[in-house]
Amino acid sequence: MPNFCSRVEGAGAAGFNDTDPSSATQALLLPLGTVVETRNGRSYRWCKAGAANLVAGNVIQSSAIIANHLANTPPAVAIGATSFSYTPGATAGAANLYAEGYLQVDTTPGNGYTYSISGHAAITASTAFTLFLSPDDPIQIALTTSSRVGLVANPYQNVIQSPVTTLTGTTVGVATYIITLAQNGWLQTWGPCSVLMGDTTAVGLSVGVPGGAAGATVAYAAATTTLVGQMMQTAVNAKNNFVFLRIGN
Repeated sequence: MPNFCSRVEGAGAAGFNDTDPSSATQALLLPLGTVVETRNGRSYRWCKAGAANLVAGNVIQSSAIIANHLANTPPAVAIGATSFSYTPGATAGAANLYAEGYLQVDTTPGNGYTYSISGHAAITASTAFTLFLSPDDPIQIALTTSSRVGLVANPYQNVIQSPVTTLTGTTVGVATYIITLAQNGWLQTWGPCSVLMGDTTAVGLSVGVPGGAAGATVAYAAATTTLVGQMMQTAVNAKNNFVFLRIGN
């Protein structure tokens, strides 16, 4: 089973951002998704920006899922294995795209199991590569060619601005300062936060994404939006206003 760890307490994003000279060291030491809780009740998650700068006040999502890296056929893989030859569909991928991410099994044998990935070489479309699992998370139920497996990146790896019309990943937080492309930083997930508005939702009501603009929120509707939080003031369209974030934990 994976190792577990506790949350850590910090002073806030200003003390944990990518302008800090120690950030290069932090990037080596902190697993993606590490949680920091401030003394005044706000929570942050450690992330890595994708191919564009993250804008302060924007809602952020995980990188877009790759359909051709889901529901793939594995070879026979024995119980206890921590690596095997994985053949993806017709989409390439960078080396370690799925490092700190996850392997799922969606068809028996092994249906319902999720495993942590430690790394892999660059992925060539439709070409087998060696997938390495975390040493403390080996295969629990032997896989066969009847199983189906899929890959998903760590939600905090290569994060991007929330799209304007259709989400392509999972909502993971709000940028509270500029995190430059391909750099590590902290996303706020809980507590009071200045967020870009896409409409005029009333104080106390819930807001979600996708919104009226990329990175913005609109009035929450369960069938069409993902919850971001509750308005702490009446929203002013195209402005940044206070939202009590309720993203994850």
